[in-house]
Amino acid sequence: MSFETEIGEMVRDEREWVMALWSRCGLTRPWNDPEADMALAEATENATVLVARAEGRIVGAAMTGHDGHRGALYYLGVDPDCRRGGIGKALVRAAEAWCKTRGAPKLNLLVRNENQVVLAFYAALGYLPTNCVSLYRTLDPERAERERLEKAAWATARS
Repeated sequence: MSFETEIGEMVRDEREWVMALWSRCGLTRPWNDPEADMALAEATENATVLVARAEGRIVGAAMTGHDGHRGALYYLGVDPDCRRGGIGKALVRAAEAWCKTRGAPKLNLLVRNENQVVLAFYAALGYLPTNCVSLYRTLDPERAERERLEKAAWATARS
């Protein structure tokens, strides 16, 4: 299915629609707050949320940004009813262009190992594994404990 799609930066009244889309696409987790992530992107010139619009509605969205050295891509989601029409590819290319015009020579993204369909999508667009291990540490001890519990509950619910 192909759609005439326009991609541009998100406007404020699209926030709830974008977060609902990300939720429908399975991108959110209890320990990640997309609203806080979006607010952080809106608060800086180094990040944005790109929205794909077709037929008067939001059909895809992605958050992108850069740290002055590398670009990053987060929360890329396409409405499940609109997939396989080039919207995801167009969002990736728009994020690449956004970062490139701001001087970032590379774009990084994270995909969960179990998400083989998405890994194949990015491989088809020329993305390569880094052969690195992604590590993190939650800096707020209270949030770290809350995340630990949420992740354990999530894993239990999925098994």
